[in-house]
Formats: sequence, structure tokens, C-alpha cells
Amino acid sequence: MQGIHDLVKELTGGMIQELLEGELDNELGYSKWDYKNKRTPNSRNGHSEKTVKSREGEITVKIPRDRNGEFEPQLIEKYNTDISSIEDKILFLYSQGISTRDIQKTIKEIYGVDIDDTKVSRITDKIIPVIKEWQERPLENIYAMVMLDALHIKVREDGAVSKKAVYIAIGTNLDGRKDVLGIWLDASEGAKYWLSVLNGLKSRGVEDILIASIDGLKGFVEAIQVAFPRTEVQRCVVHQIRSSTRYVSYKDVKAFVADLKPIYKAPTENGALAALEIFESKWSKKYAIGVRSWRENWNELSTMFKYSPEIRKMIYTTNAIENFNRQLRKVTKTKSAFVSTDAALKILYLTTMNVIEKWTMQLRDWPTILENLSIHFGDRVKLKN
Repeated sequence: MQGIHDLVKELTGGMIQELLEGELDNELGYSKWDYKNKRTPNSRNGHSEKTVKSREGEITVKIPRDRNGEFEPQLIEKYNTDISSIEDKILFLYSQGISTRDIQKTIKEIYGVDIDDTKVSRITDKIIPVIKEWQERPLENIYAMVMLDALHIKVREDGAVSKKAVYIAIGTNLDGRKDVLGIWLDASEGAKYWLSVLNGLKSRGVEDILIASIDGLKGFVEAIQVAFPRTEVQRCVVHQIRSSTRYVSYKDVKAFVADLKPIYKAPTENGALAALEIFESKWSKKYAIGVRSWRENWNELSTMFKYSPEIRKMIYTTNAIENFNRQLRKVTKTKSAFVSTDAALKILYLTTMNVIEKWTMQLRDWPTILENLSIHFGDRVKLKN
């Protein structure tokens, strides 16, 4: 860790030094050795040392001076001794999916100085230990709900581009607040890896999950039952609709989806089953596979009918994780392929921090939801004093 800190400190100091020199070049109108283009009586007049604070500790930089005493750097203002915001700006640009080369161009446009893009990349590497620490942080012992999903990205490894699954877990605690429990990368999405993710949550302190909302991955339910045998599983209705319409002709999709609505919007399970029978009688001959999947997955699709409308609304879709995934895709879609797994993790982590910073509010109707959860799950809901 000390070696990492020293490296980042050295890189940051060197970059700041180059930027300061670039500012004075712009001020005077010519670079250090380019006297042919000098059009001002003013000139350089050495440096003054200044110790500033960064996220890696104190750094000593040499502030360039001009002979007339008119130059005041904007990067490190006269009485400013804290440069951590500069590092934050670089990390923010990186978190928006901007490549290290584009960050290099941005710095050149603003300060008129070239910074090696590999230096920018190595500065962003300082968050790798932070990511690992975040991935292993202790979690709460009980979550009312955990949503599990995955998206896919391309990563370049050993000269070849391969597709990798980004596993995501979002938990809602008993205070009604959401948090991203972790992000993991693996070769492809599978129930076996999901089991390792769930066991990882247990090792970080999670003792119980009341409800898990999942997509339709084969073996997913069994993986949850192994890790958390008392957890009730709700299959995401939106994923189920997408899966079943995969077999439906484009001209029939709108009517097919409209006929599904009375099923998942029914007030009771009996009402939903009656609507399912009507749906089957209309569509089963034409789209047998898509219709049959609703019967085959009914045990997980019907879990929501046990609960009050407030809880049902919270669990029958994975809207929260879909919205989160949308934010991740904004920054990953600009990449045809990430140069490495670490490069992908850095952007995913920084984007995640930007998103959860806005998750300050308790879920709507949470007191009512918590009361219903207490009735349904009894002693498993351990309320805080």
C-alpha cells in the first residue's frame, strides 16, 4: 500500500508541475525555450516551492514565477494549499466514460500542456485498492430485499476480446435505504458464480435476506436456496415478459403483452390464475413456448401475491436495478472493449459512487412496508431500537 501511495504521489506531483508550467507558457505566450516567439518584455523568474495537500498526503511543487510578478496560477491559487479537487476532477472525467486519451486532450485544451495518457491512467489506478476494500466491507446482517442482476461488457485480454458478465447486487436494509452491495466480473453469467457471490455476502456479515428479486437465469433459485434457504424468491415480471415475447411475432407483441397485464396486475393469486387460463386459451396454440414459460415459472412469479400492494410493487419488477444498470451502460457503451478488467472495474466503481451518492431518501411508504414485513416474517425482522 505504501508503494502505491508513493507512486500516486509522485505521478500527481509531476502532473501538477507540468500543468503549472503550461499555465505560465500561456500567460507569457511562449514556451520555456521558444525565445523566437517571445512577444513580451516579461519573462520567467525561477520558482518558489510550495507544499500542498493531496489525497495521498503532502506534495512539494515548484510554482513558476514571472519577472513582473503578474502571474497567478489558476490550478493552485495563491493561498490554496489543497489540490485534492484536481485529482477528483480527473477521476470524475474518468467516471463519465471519458478515455485517458480524451482526458489528456481536455487537459491540453485547458492548460496547453501535454500529459501522457498513461500517467492519467496510473493516477486513476489509485482507486484499485479502494475498490477492493469496498468489495470486502462489512454489510448489515439483515436485508429486507436484495435485487440480483447482470449486464455484459467486452474486455480485451491477451490480445483477444471476450465478453464478461458484470454481477450486481442491490440491497434494501430495514431502514428502507438502498445500497450497492457489490459489483463482480466473471467470464459469463451463471448460477455457479451467483452462488459464490451469495456466499461472499454471507462472509461479509449477511445472515438473512427476506426477499430476493431475480431474473430468469437457470439454476438461480437453487443457488439462493443453498446460500439463504429461508429467502423467498420473486422472479422479475419484466424479465419474464421479455423472455416470453422472444418467441412472438413482431405484429403480435403489443396484443400479447396487453393480455399478460391482467395476470401480474391481479389482486389475488386466484385472479391471476384465472387470467392466465384466459391468456393460455388465446395464445398457446400460436406461441406455445412463450405461454408455457409462465406456468413453468409460476412458483417464483406468484410470490408477490402473498404481500400487500406496497411490497408487491417493490418486488415484482427490478426497476431499481434496471435504472442503475442504465447509468452503468451510459459509460460502458462508449467502449468497444475495455483494455483490461481493472479498467472496467474502475469505471463501474466510480459510476456506482456517483449513483449511490443520490440515494439519500427512504423508499416511499416504507413504514407501511416494514409493518407488513414484520407481520409476514415475524421474528426475522429485527427492528432497531
